[in-house]
Amino acid sequence: MKFLALLLSATLVSTLLPSLHSFSTTTPSKPLLAPRTDLSIAVPPPPTLDVPEVPTDHDILLRAARGEVTERTPLWMMRQAGRYMKAFRAYSENYPFRVRSETPSIAVELSLQCVKAYGLDGCIMFSDILTPLSAIGIEWDVIKGKGPVVYTDVTTEEGVDSLTALGDVDEKLPFLGETLRALRGHTEGKCTLLGFVGSPWTLSAYAAEGGGTKDARKIKHMMYHNPDLARKLFDKLAVMAGEYAVHQIDSGAQVIQVFESWAHHLSPADFEKFAKPAAKKTIEIIKKAKPDTPVIYFANGGSAYLDLQRDMGCDMVCVDHQICMAKARSDLGADVPVSGNVDPSVLFGTEEQIRQAVRDCVDGAGGPGNRHVMNLGHGVRQGTPEESVGWAVDEVKRIRK
Repeated sequence: MKFLALLLSATLVSTLLPSLHSFSTTTPSKPLLAPRTDLSIAVPPPPTLDVPEVPTDHDILLRAARGEVTERTPLWMMRQAGRYMKAFRAYSENYPFRVRSETPSIAVELSLQCVKAYGLDGCIMFSDILTPLSAIGIEWDVIKGKGPVVYTDVTTEEGVDSLTALGDVDEKLPFLGETLRALRGHTEGKCTLLGFVGSPWTLSAYAAEGGGTKDARKIKHMMYHNPDLARKLFDKLAVMAGEYAVHQIDSGAQVIQVFESWAHHLSPADFEKFAKPAAKKTIEIIKKAKPDTPVIYFANGGSAYLDLQRDMGCDMVCVDHQICMAKARSDLGADVPVSGNVDPSVLFGTEEQIRQAVRDCVDGAGGPGNRHVMNLGHGVRQGTPEESVGWAVDEVKRIRK
């Protein structure tokens, strides 16, 4: 029965789609700096989270992210709002990405679908790490079938100097605060609301490369041949990301995750020399302004140098699935709270394989509730069976002290 509401929601959305043909899904003839929103789009009311009014463990993820020992291990999943869900695809197959992420009614709906379906301990807003770039003068879009495309050249002195301060986020990106405030209203007393930002090196890499890349060649050329310019870019984006995260907290986010999504392109030496100082600056800005808000740092592909992440200044380190949790705990030190790190591919396995992977991860972290937030080592993959996510969530909640 819990999927019935989602199926009805998808059916209702499909009846609205003919009116959306004005939104292009092809590469635009010229860059679009202004957020592409249309507040006239009608969408169903977001799902109601039908849990007890104030469940005793509604804040368990928040407490664990602060480093507290909890009665069980809480769970959320990166890309938990995603294309593996039929209800989500009713939007993603018909709305351009920025229409979905920058129209509050749609972003709220997509953020809550998975929480409603699975009873997750955390709700993360549906958005993108590139979202704030338009507020500082970097023009970008997400093109269907191609992915992110960045139009502004930041590989020159002139390009870096042209970037502005973030300024008033409510004025430049008004949909962000509206989305988070609405989500906080829906999740209050039910689960923890997460916000997120991209780490400055990853954002700089996206901008320098003009989108996705196999080797991050352009940003590394800047690092090796013009390190001062590269650091100038990293510093500007570090400040922007920190201020953007603070705005999210002011708008209702209770935990912030900082995504170093392209850490797999970095050697330990380059991470320590370039990416780490910039990420630490972002985290310092957040913690100075909001010392009581937990910050989680995730370096995707950074499990080879977890020892370098002990002193990031964050409250918790999220670990990818290229390392077992017990080894990650050892590398980081027993005093560092951890998040992660079930292999997303396991969710294509059998029910017992999924449940065993969850048990192994909890055991590797030192047992249930041991300052650990269960997550995947990366995002839920497209095509993942919906029931597999349900089995993982159920197993986490079964394991108690």
